[in-house]
Amino acid sequence: MAVSRDNLVAWIEALQQVYNENKEYLTKLDAAIGDADHGINMNRGFTAVKTELESNPPDNIASVLKSVAMTLIKKVGGASGPLYGTFFLRASTAVTGKEELDAAAVVSMFETGFSGIIQRGKAEVGDKTMVDAWTPALAAMNEALDSDASLKEVLEKGAAAAEQGMKDTIPLQAKKGRASYLGERSKGHQDPGATSTCLMLQKAAELWS
Repeated sequence: MAVSRDNLVAWIEALQQVYNENKEYLTKLDAAIGDADHGINMNRGFTAVKTELESNPPDNIASVLKSVAMTLIKKVGGASGPLYGTFFLRASTAVTGKEELDAAAVVSMFETGFSGIIQRGKAEVGDKTMVDAWTPALAAMNEALDSDASLKEVLEKGAAAAEQGMKDTIPLQAKKGRASYLGERSKGHQDPGATSTCLMLQKAAELWS
């Protein structure tokens, strides 16, 4: 399949339900090494996004992503608002003028958005952040693309790699954000940002097939 504007909106609106259902889980993860607000912030942000998309429906794919970005930046505190807001804003630049997204365009959208996360957060693989989920996910998606895989297969490979990357944050010592203040005590806990990233990619794989 190709991802249309409506498919994109359906994914964004489904994320609101995902983060609502996982609000307590994400907050529990964040309580161990952060401010205990990641689940609350993600739910608040995507609830506001859903309301905005329903009240002011964007005309095209790029506009949908820009609307998501600006709403998250305005409504979400902590690190997740600026990081995810930058992700969606940067992603919109990769799809300008496109009416549908094939597998390569979807991966390009994610890659371009991820470049915004890197620029904004300055994190690297191994720092115990969402980068540890995004990096293997994009590598797996590109490998699948090179094998002429379908969009469904590309996204499933990416989601599986993101899940593994998320789990791989557990033994790491945090080097960014509030979690870094804990030093050795940050080990043994799963990173909440990597977890919300994994949930995001899992939902894309589920819907865009």
